[in-house]
Amino acid sequence: MTLTFKGFSLSLGLSVAAALAVAPGADAAGSAKHPKHVEWETEGPFGHFDIPAVQRGWQVFREVCAACHSLDYFRFRNLADIGYEENMIKAFAAEYEVAGEPDDFGDPTTRPGLPQDPFPSPFANENAARAANGGALPPDLSLIVKARHDGANYVYSLLTGYESAPADVELSAGRYYNPYFKGGQISMAPPLTDDLLEYEDGTEASSDQMARDLVNFLIYVAEPNLQSRHQMGISTMLFLLLLAVLLYFSKKQVWKPVKQGKNVYEDL
Repeated sequence: MTLTFKGFSLSLGLSVAAALAVAPGADAAGSAKHPKHVEWETEGPFGHFDIPAVQRGWQVFREVCAACHSLDYFRFRNLADIGYEENMIKAFAAEYEVAGEPDDFGDPTTRPGLPQDPFPSPFANENAARAANGGALPPDLSLIVKARHDGANYVYSLLTGYESAPADVELSAGRYYNPYFKGGQISMAPPLTDDLLEYEDGTEASSDQMARDLVNFLIYVAEPNLQSRHQMGISTMLFLLLLAVLLYFSKKQVWKPVKQGKNVYEDL
């Protein structure tokens, strides 16, 4: 028998209560852990690029990430902004084959990359990318730190957050457990391990160091004008402050005769 109280079914009320009790747990199972907080040199109005870190991040990208990920909005010539000379940029670009002009028969050709070329995608198309990665599509990393909430911290946390799956989590085939990824299961294998590469500047290549450097590089790729924007903002604020001071004293000078009770027209 169903009891009612003020027109409300007790059985219905119990069902709703049970649903509400289960809902938060279900939502939590699909949510991601909040990213770790890291202090980045680029933060704040005086933020600037850590050029050595950005250069190391470029090395991490091309030696590790470029096997799966693209940088569609990044051109080799942009490396000049982070301290590379023209001959080095040409050498970096020439390491890659890019699409050339069709030959006399209309067949596609390739040529060595040039500084004005965008960084080439590792796959011919989306289907090829999915086929090589078990159906998953590796995202383009050009704007990844802008496309994700708290992007820099998110990418860093994702790179360093792999761990063994909890006992109550059953991983699908070809998946890895990462609590910073929505749902906890990610197709990308842990990309960084200690001493995976040898830094050109001699810095110890720990997985944490490589993750930090890669994020610094991706911050630069996503917003190469960050430093000039910050400098322009500071200059604008200083100009407005000076203008406000000048206007204040000009106003006092203009209204001084009025406050003293003088006829401002008597000398005209």
